[in-house]
Amino acid sequence: MPRPVNVTYRVLPTPQATALAAAHLFSDAVVKAAAARGVARVAISGGTTPKTMFQLLADPAQPFLKQIPWDKIDLYWVDERCVPPDNAESNYRMTNETLLSKVPLPAERVHRMEGELDPEVAAARYESTIRNSFKLEGAETPTFDLVLLGMGDDGHTASLFPHTEALNEMSHIVVPNHVPQKDTWRITLTWPVINQGRQVAFLIEGAAKAQVLHDVFLGPYQPETYPSQIIRPASGELTLLLDKAAAVKLPEPANSDSTGTLELR
Repeated sequence: MPRPVNVTYRVLPTPQATALAAAHLFSDAVVKAAAARGVARVAISGGTTPKTMFQLLADPAQPFLKQIPWDKIDLYWVDERCVPPDNAESNYRMTNETLLSKVPLPAERVHRMEGELDPEVAAARYESTIRNSFKLEGAETPTFDLVLLGMGDDGHTASLFPHTEALNEMSHIVVPNHVPQKDTWRITLTWPVINQGRQVAFLIEGAAKAQVLHDVFLGPYQPETYPSQIIRPASGELTLLLDKAAAVKLPEPANSDSTGTLELR
């Protein structure tokens, strides 16, 4: 049976407002983690909403550049395409261009997935990187302070695509995943690791996501078809930041701050 979880969703009027809310979430989580443990371990994904969020985090006109203790962040990726870091499809490249090249985050604290390597090798090396940087022992798994996810219009998240092998993986931290739908390989964190995050959030925008968002959170539990349904954090809490177009098929938020809640059982 799936783990029960409380879903808090906030509906913003525009994609820009959604990205700004995500920037605040990122900043608050980093500040809190750095104060509590001396380090903030964050796993990020690619896509449109994170790109705008990264631009806001690096914007001198915004408060985040000064608020965030950049030297306390260890930055990781949720997933990566199997391409070199300078390829236009690379999640790392997008992050580097919009954020890393503009903020004082030490290079040694940036842990990228090596998409240019053989997928099996890249996954094994990234798992080793995580084990070493988290100082894990034996079968220990990492607890990220913040995991930021997107959702595809097919219900995938990270590189956990419908009906792919990675959905059955529970013993590794990172795996290669062949995606027949796209005739490609990806590298991805596994879902048990994502679910262990202290704070896990989806950033979702656009009318094209409205139906799948409804199906994932209000439809029957079919994680092989809708892998995003398997994201049920151990904390019992899941956050969604949505623009109005994406949220149109969810219940209208009852709160004055456009925040609603769902209980998944």
